[in-house]
Amino acid sequence: MELEVRILGSGREVGRAAIAIGSGDKYLLLDYGVIFDEADVPILPNHIQPNKVEALLITHAHLDHIGAAPMLYVSRKIPAYMTKFTRDVAPLMLTDFLKISGYYLPYEAQEVEAFINSTNVIDYGEEVEVGDFRIKALNAGHIPGSAMFTIHYKEYSILYTGDVNTIETKLVRKPNLNGIEAETLIIEGTYGTSNHPPRNEVEDDFINSVKEVIEGGGVVLVPAFSLGRSQEILAVLAEKAPHIDVRYDGMVKEILKLMLRSRKFINRFDLLAKARKRFVEVKSFRTRKKVVKEPGVIVASAGMLKGGPAVYYAKKLQGNSRNAIFLVSYQARGTPGRKLLEEGVLEENGPRVKAKVKWFDFSSHAGVNGLLGLVKKVKGLERVIVVHSEPETGEAFSKLIKSEVGVDVIYPTNGDVIKLG
Repeated sequence: MELEVRILGSGREVGRAAIAIGSGDKYLLLDYGVIFDEADVPILPNHIQPNKVEALLITHAHLDHIGAAPMLYVSRKIPAYMTKFTRDVAPLMLTDFLKISGYYLPYEAQEVEAFINSTNVIDYGEEVEVGDFRIKALNAGHIPGSAMFTIHYKEYSILYTGDVNTIETKLVRKPNLNGIEAETLIIEGTYGTSNHPPRNEVEDDFINSVKEVIEGGGVVLVPAFSLGRSQEILAVLAEKAPHIDVRYDGMVKEILKLMLRSRKFINRFDLLAKARKRFVEVKSFRTRKKVVKEPGVIVASAGMLKGGPAVYYAKKLQGNSRNAIFLVSYQARGTPGRKLLEEGVLEENGPRVKAKVKWFDFSSHAGVNGLLGLVKKVKGLERVIVVHSEPETGEAFSKLIKSEVGVDVIYPTNGDVIKLG
């Protein structure tokens, strides 16, 4: 029977990863995430009947890849496959998501528990069989525990990248792409038209900018994603400015502790351990009130200033030109972080921010050269399916692959069904 790829999410959009591969009534589901509208309401992927899902493969624990997964566990216990670190951190992410957005979600804590309890841990390089599918996990280089999956079904072979990065960072080793074979590649195209500056240049610029603010008697707020980006920033500070006063707050704290119990998934474990030893964990509101008055750095979630302690700090620091707000995470349209960058305010009709504002490109996604290099590494490639990319970017990236590699390229929308003949 002909194999098909169903695009349930991430078609012509960034986020909401959800792709089903199978035929008839048996499918492998690759991620099942959400995106958010401008009112911060989660938007779910297209529905798939849980009784048709043979197994769920989770690439990593960001909400745009796992946020909808528990809704599959209302009446069934579908086997889920993910790395150990992803399994360990997923309950934190989903519990926090329920706390903030539970009103809009079609599941509760018991479904989160059922999802986590259905997990089978898969290591990088390990191969497992699920029905007629043979699955192998590979390091994706995105965040600790992130995985790509190769999938074999009869004569078909597929590589699904999920979110992927092709450079070494403090947290994650770069993936080894040598010897990968697949007829079909499903690849993210978030940065399919642009490259990131060299990481060492970004780090040096960031550290120099931090030192300048502190030497002037100011406080630097670094709003950052609680999973991945915050710990990356702490590791950079631990390596290049260990004697600066650094405090960290929010869900950053619990995830840092999890990473320190997951050594095999961390590239520069020594730097994370150094950050934990030297830097101060903010444990009370009293400490929050204190640290906004003392020169130093505060690393806090959330990365787009949509919530978490970062919002409190931003409001306290915004009125003083000696202070700074340094953004290091992607800023989606309609978020306070995007508004700060483009309009110089944190909210509609709010006061103009006097603190210095700067964005640093610490992306954990590959730029276009890295993505194209990945495509060229895959042996036996016949077609590429581009997902997780805004329309203009995805179309340009698809044309680039076609011209550079010469294979068929598909840039689908949600709801499309692609037959792999």
